[in-house]
Amino acid sequence: MSLVPDRLKDLWRRCEAGEFSPKRFSELEKEALDEYRALWREALVPPGGGDLREALLDELQEYFSIDRATAEEWCRAADKSLCETWRELVDEANLGSVVSFYDSSEMYIYALMWWHTLENDASPLSYVVGLDLARSRAGRGYLDFGSGVGTGGLLFAKHGFAVTQADVSSTMLAFAQWRVAKHGYEGAAIDLKTEQLPADAYDFVTAMDVFEHLTDPLGTVDALAKAIRPGGCLFGRFAAEQDELRPQHIVHDFEPTFGRLREHGFEEVWRDGWLWGHQLFQKTRRGHSVR
Repeated sequence: MSLVPDRLKDLWRRCEAGEFSPKRFSELEKEALDEYRALWREALVPPGGGDLREALLDELQEYFSIDRATAEEWCRAADKSLCETWRELVDEANLGSVVSFYDSSEMYIYALMWWHTLENDASPLSYVVGLDLARSRAGRGYLDFGSGVGTGGLLFAKHGFAVTQADVSSTMLAFAQWRVAKHGYEGAAIDLKTEQLPADAYDFVTAMDVFEHLTDPLGTVDALAKAIRPGGCLFGRFAAEQDELRPQHIVHDFEPTFGRLREHGFEEVWRDGWLWGHQLFQKTRRGHSVR
């Protein structure tokens, strides 16, 4: 299987060697990303639905019983609103304070849905990289850890995976499950405030831009290690740049997380070295529990 990030990295090497021009590389890069955009759109837009942005705004309009102008206005204002609310109300050293922020925030729904329109950047397409990796491996038990608005679940359900969504936010989890049902799929949901992940239940887990938000990343690795079957995989982006607009990114040193993954027998087996930097860790059969 040839993954788009690997193909693009190789194409740039060939471009630098003079096989074709930077302009031609840009054309090839767009063609490759358009493959991912097509899969993304097919999973999120109802048959005959048309535009991705309009389809996601339609869902916000229906779920919240608001008009289109209000849905788009709140989408565009969401990041700033979340930043201001965090700075005003959250003590990041207090687990209850952090959980309450996510659990009660409808604005996060607007922020994520707007991000998933791909209007601002294409990085949500990293879910499609994960899908490619998952389809190349055995097993179809899939968990989206920190599932947010449920877009990952829709993408994987579209391609035949048994989907579970897990989040600490009851607000987002309810919206995500509504979307799954609206698109005609079934899927389990786990509210991480009150439920634990089942043991040896999943073949492939995504944790997409999640670990930078966690008050206890090592405890999260422990829980995921128990939930992932031997030979199963964890795919995510374990990095966070300093960003004044996103003070909720409270973790910036991920070496302890990588160390705990190694303790549980996870090995890095692939890394996106071109587009977004996501990593794939596989749980070896000699993995062990941390004492």
